[in-house]
Amino acid sequence: MRHNRSINHLGRKSGHRKALMASLATSLILRKRINTTVAKAKALKSYVEPLITKSKEDTTPSRRNVFSYLKNKEAVSELFRVIAPKIAERPGGYTRVLKTGFRQGDGADMALIELVDFNEAALASSPKKAAKKTTRRSAKKAEAPKAEEAAPAVQEAPAAEAPAAEEAKAE
Repeated sequence: MRHNRSINHLGRKSGHRKALMASLATSLILRKRINTTVAKAKALKSYVEPLITKSKEDTTPSRRNVFSYLKNKEAVSELFRVIAPKIAERPGGYTRVLKTGFRQGDGADMALIELVDFNEAALASSPKKAAKKTTRRSAKKAEAPKAEEAAPAVQEAPAAEAPAAEEAKAE
């Protein structure tokens, strides 16, 4: 049973689990997306997002703190030089977990975990949302004259149908 465990232990002792998370986080930072099991992807998400948040502040203590988790100089420099400036305005949610199906060998549920701002295919295909020019209230006011213009057309249509209806009654 789970018994109030706050994290998924992934069937490993703490040292093995920390090494696994450090390795997965390093791979994610260097490659921007990795394919793994859903359980590991969810555990990695909660492991790497605080590190990305710490990388927004480029100071020596924050670099040392992140290095204590990642244990890889290249990953730390990539995180602080490339990733941090790109996600500077984002308040959170730096990663995305997409389920991809089941693994051929053992049927494990697989997922793709990626950094949100580094998916060029999704960024290129999704159109940029235009800034709202009006609020909902002013949009209703703008539609009101259009409704008045349509009202006379609606009134004319029943009048044209009235003679046809009288002829149908006469027959």
